[in-house]
Amino acid sequence: MRDAILRRWYGQPGWLRILWPLELIFIGVVRWRRMAYERGWIKRIKLPVPVIVVGNLSVGGNGKTPLVLALAEHLQAAGWHPGIISRGYGSAVRSGYHEVKPEDDPVRVGDEPLLLARRSAVPVYIGPDRPQVAKALLQAHPLVNVLISDDGLQHYALDRDLDIVVMDAQRRLGNGHLLPVGPLREPGYRLREFCVIYHGDEAPLHEFRMQLQSLAPVSLDEQYPWSARLKVAAFAGIGNPQRFFAGLRAQGYDVEEHARPDHHRYSAEDFAGLQLPVLMTEKDAVKCKGLAPAGSAFVPVVAMLPLAFWHHVEEVLNAGGKQHAR
Repeated sequence: MRDAILRRWYGQPGWLRILWPLELIFIGVVRWRRMAYERGWIKRIKLPVPVIVVGNLSVGGNGKTPLVLALAEHLQAAGWHPGIISRGYGSAVRSGYHEVKPEDDPVRVGDEPLLLARRSAVPVYIGPDRPQVAKALLQAHPLVNVLISDDGLQHYALDRDLDIVVMDAQRRLGNGHLLPVGPLREPGYRLREFCVIYHGDEAPLHEFRMQLQSLAPVSLDEQYPWSARLKVAAFAGIGNPQRFFAGLRAQGYDVEEHARPDHHRYSAEDFAGLQLPVLMTEKDAVKCKGLAPAGSAFVPVVAMLPLAFWHHVEEVLNAGGKQHAR
């Protein structure tokens, strides 16, 4: 059923058109929420530090996590002290906030926040109320002077200095409809209001382009080092598994595909009966130690972005820093 819906979302809506009354309701809710914040009917929280929001216009992953990591690394190199806040999709934190540590359980904190905490070396806080989570992070880490809000585009309660939307350069806006007829959380015309990054080679020439560079596979368990093999069982529980599989094939691997839903909760049954060595995404790997067969490995990626994008970020932050310092 999920695959059938995805085909309609990124093709012709077909039978999903019967859900147009629900789409109209969703459009009305989205417009009312945005209007309520824009007109001040619901108060936005202004923080004492600049805020960068990274998000999607559509559901599913388009490469937000690698971009958040790249932002944290670049800002640190430029002399900033960033922190990261996130809802923590799939986490057990239903109220309040939690500081994510590298040793945390992915079931408790969610796969993406745990990956961010392990890779970024900056404070990572999760919780449902973004302003509350942000204030808690700033209080506990007073040196932090810029916040990155992961998947925070539709969380209007937190004022922001820069909105960055990550678009899949191949899928774009899908069939152009909002949920549940299409994949969009907000109307496509809102792209004009954001800094847009297209992930993939199909990006328009006049837009910022992001490409993911794969690094050497890393063993899930140091006791069982990765033994390079060209034929592998590839696992991907991400928004667009085919992009991961295509990347492996571009590196010369013969891939047996094992696509899973985004944020899939793995069990030993996922790997039962496998005869091939396992390669997976880093997002999957944080959940699979002790479950995947001995000798399994993951493929880290780093986001490659143009200098023009970094110049834009620095201009916004420098202007925001002056504004916040007043």
